[in-house]
Amino acid sequence: MPEMRTVAENSSGAEFILAGLTSQPELQIPLFFLFLVFYMVTVVGNLGLITLIGLNSHLHTPMYFFLYNLSFIDFCYSTVITPKMLMSFVSKKNIISYAGCMTQLFFFLFFVISESFILSAMAYDRYVAICKPLVYTASMSPQICLLLLLGVYVMGFVGAMAHTASMVRLTFCANNLVDHYLCDILPLLELSCTSTYVNELVVFIVVGIDIGVPTVTIFISYALILSSILHIHSTKGRSKAFSTCSSHIIAVSLFFGSGAFMYLKPSSLLPMNQGKVSSLFYTIVVPMLNPLIYSLRNRDVKSALKKTLSKILFS
Repeated sequence: MPEMRTVAENSSGAEFILAGLTSQPELQIPLFFLFLVFYMVTVVGNLGLITLIGLNSHLHTPMYFFLYNLSFIDFCYSTVITPKMLMSFVSKKNIISYAGCMTQLFFFLFFVISESFILSAMAYDRYVAICKPLVYTASMSPQICLLLLLGVYVMGFVGAMAHTASMVRLTFCANNLVDHYLCDILPLLELSCTSTYVNELVVFIVVGIDIGVPTVTIFISYALILSSILHIHSTKGRSKAFSTCSSHIIAVSLFFGSGAFMYLKPSSLLPMNQGKVSSLFYTIVVPMLNPLIYSLRNRDVKSALKKTLSKILFS
C-alpha cells in the first residue's frame, strides 16, 4: 500500500481541484450559460438596486439602508463563488491554490453570515415600523442603524474567522479533489488526514448561532407584527402591512431553509450531490432573486425606477 502523502497546511504550492456541479460532459455547456445568465441577472439586479437607492433621496430610510447593504452583500458573495464555478464548466481541471481556497472560504462565510444577520436587522426594522410607529424615527435613528450594521459585519467576521482558523490547522491528504463547486466547509473536511472533531464542533456551534439567533429574532419580530396587524381594523391598513413584510418573509424562507438543510442535517443523511444542489439556493438563487423580490413587490422601488428611467431617457 503506497504511503499517504499530505498537503502542507500553509504551503503556497499546495492546490485543490474543484469537482464542480456535475461530471456529465453533455451538461457542462448548457449549465455554463444557465449560471452565466443567473450571475448577470444577480449583478445587474443588485448593482441596479444599490444605484437606485443611492440616487433617490426618498429611499434614504432605515428600511432601504438595510436593503442597500443586503444587495451589496448578495453581489459580493455571488462574485466570490460564481466566476470560479463557471470555470469548472469550461476547463478540464478547475484548480485553486490552497491560499485561494482558504480566501474563498473566508469571504464566502463572511458574506453569507452577514446576510443572515442583515435579514434579522431588517425584521427588527419592520417590527418597529409596524408595532411602534410613534417611536420609529428615534428607535431607528442613523446612529442605531449604523450600530446594527456594524454588529452584522462583526458577526460575519467572527464566524468566518472561526471556521477558517479551524480549517487551516488541518492537514489535507494527497487526494485534493474537492467534491463541490466552491471551497466550502463540509467537502474540505472530507479531505482531512487529521481529526475534524474541532471543526465539526465549530460548525454546529457557529452555524447554530448564525442561523439560530437571526431565526429567533425574525420569528419573534414577525409574531409581534402579525399580532399587531390583526388588531388593525382597516382592511387597507392590514393589506399595506402584509405587503410590506411579504417580500422579506419570502427571502428569509429561501435563505434560511436551504442553509439549515445543508449544514444542520447529519452528513450521513445528506449525500454531497444533494448538498451541492441545496447550496445552489443560498449561493446562487437567493442573491439573484432578492433584488427581484424586493423591487417587483415594492411600490417605492418601482416608483423610483420609473422616475430614474424617465430622467435618463428624457434628459
